[in-house]
Amino acid sequence: MSTTLYSPDHEWLKVEGNIATIGITDYAQQQLGDIVYVELPKVGRGFARAEVAAVVESVKAASDIYAPISGDVVEINTALNEQPALINSDAEGQGWLFRFKMTDPRELGALMDAAAYEAHTT
Repeated sequence: MSTTLYSPDHEWLKVEGNIATIGITDYAQQQLGDIVYVELPKVGRGFARAEVAAVVESVKAASDIYAPISGDVVEINTALNEQPALINSDAEGQGWLFRFKMTDPRELGALMDAAAYEAHTT
């Protein structure tokens, strides 16, 4: 079973076992506009919660993407190198950014479920 959670900084993560797939929310991509470039982290790199892990650039601005939890990068979405607009077309699916092996699953408790995130953005 998987669970999707959201950060106040507009990242989502889908947890399956000890692996979390992370991306930006549909709300965030709408605010950014057309995504033209993505700087992804290196596989093997570890991040602390709230540390800048990636950068997404749009026609409007560059935006830091924060690690919503602590973990080590085990995979990146290489398709974004050629097609960064996948984030615009499917931000919470094919437009995922990277996958983490979680180092402290207790940090998940600080994140929001879908209803809380929707309230946060309205």
